[in-house]
Amino acid sequence: MKPKDRHAGDTGTQTPPAGRTPLYGARMWRQVGRLLLNLPVGIAGFVFTIVTLSIGLALSVTVIGLPLLAAGLAGCRRMGGFARGRARSLYGSGVHEPEPVQRRPGVTGFAIAHLTDSLSWRSALYHVLMLPWGILSFAVTIVFVLVGWPALPWVVRAESAVDRMLVEVLLTPGALSERVRELEDDRGTVVDTAAADLRRIERDLHDGAQARLVALAMDLGMAKERLLEPENPQDVAAAAKMVDNAHGEVKLALQELRDLARGIHPAVLTDRGLDAALSSVAARCTVPEGVKVHVDLKAPDGGTGRPDSAVEGIAYFTVSELLTNVSKHSGARSATVDVWRAGDHLMLLVQDNGKGGAAPYPGSGLAGLADRVRAVDGVFLVESPEGGPTSVTVELPWHTRTARR
Repeated sequence: MKPKDRHAGDTGTQTPPAGRTPLYGARMWRQVGRLLLNLPVGIAGFVFTIVTLSIGLALSVTVIGLPLLAAGLAGCRRMGGFARGRARSLYGSGVHEPEPVQRRPGVTGFAIAHLTDSLSWRSALYHVLMLPWGILSFAVTIVFVLVGWPALPWVVRAESAVDRMLVEVLLTPGALSERVRELEDDRGTVVDTAAADLRRIERDLHDGAQARLVALAMDLGMAKERLLEPENPQDVAAAAKMVDNAHGEVKLALQELRDLARGIHPAVLTDRGLDAALSSVAARCTVPEGVKVHVDLKAPDGGTGRPDSAVEGIAYFTVSELLTNVSKHSGARSATVDVWRAGDHLMLLVQDNGKGGAAPYPGSGLAGLADRVRAVDGVFLVESPEGGPTSVTVELPWHTRTARR
C-alpha cells in the first residue's frame, strides 16, 4: 500500500483568522509608529546616501574618489541591515541577512568589492526612495490618525504592505546570490562527506583486509620454510595446519573486501536497481519481525525507468543508514520502507514502531544524512515523538542538475 500523501506546509496548527486581531490593537499602533518614523529615518538615509555618493562620484577621477564611493555604498549596505531588522521585528518578514561582501585585502580590494556588489547599490536606491515615501507615509498617517481614524487600520495595512515590499525587493539578497550560497554550502558538504568516506575506506582496509593479508603472508612464509626443509614428519603436519589457517584468513579477507565494496557502491544496485538493493539491505536488518519493502518507480504515464545513479546511491545509503539506526537504537519490532515516484521526484518513507525521540541534531548520523540529501536539493524530514513511532520522509530529485544539463 502506498503511503498517504503528505503536505509539506502542514504543521498541524491553524493560523487564527485575521478578523480576530483587534483593529486598533497594539500591533496596529506599532505599525503607525514605524510609518511616522519613516520620515526621520528617510531624511537621514537620503542625506547620507546623496552626500557620500555625490562626493565619491565627483572625485572619481582622483585617487580617493572610488574608495569614498565604495565607503558610501558600504554605509548604505549597513543601514539596510537596520531596515531589515525593523521589518522582521514588526512585520514578521522572512528577510534573510545577506552574506558579507567578499573582498580582497587593501583599499583597492575594498573598493572593487563594494562597487561590484548589487546589494550595496540597491541599498543606496532604497535610501533615496525612502525620503519621498517617508514624507508620503508620514503625511497620510497623520491625516488618518487625526481625522480619518475609522479607516486608519486599513490605510496602515496598505502602507505597511508597501513598506515591507520596499524592504523585500531592494534589501534582500538576489536569487542568484542565494543560489550561489546554497551551492557553496552543498559543495562543502559533499567534500566533507567524500573525505569522511575516504577515511573510512582507508581505516577499513588498514584494520581489516590489510591486517589479515599480512598475517596470511607470514603464515604462508613459515609454512614454506617447513615444507622446504622438514626436520621431522611433524613439520609437514604443522605446515599443513598453517596453510589451512591461511585459507581461512583468505576467505575472511575476501568477505571483508566484499563488504567494503558493498559500502562503496553495491553491485546489486547497479545491476538490478533500488528494489533488489533495498530488499538486500532489509534482509540484513535485525528487527524481530523484519522489514517490509515496497518499491514502485512507475511514471504517471505508466512508463518505467530509473533515477540518476547519484540519486540511486543517495537513496540506497540513506535507507541503509536509517535501517541501521532502527536496528541499533530504536528498539522497534518491525519497520517498513516505501519508495515511489512522484512526478520528477523520488520519495522515500522509512517507518518503525520503536521508542522514538530521534532528531537530526548537529553531529548526529541523521544530520549527516540530511546534509547529503540537501546536497542534491532534496528534503529530509524526521517525525519522531517520544514513545514513537518514527517516520523519516525523504524527497530527492529524479534527475540531478548535472544530468539535466
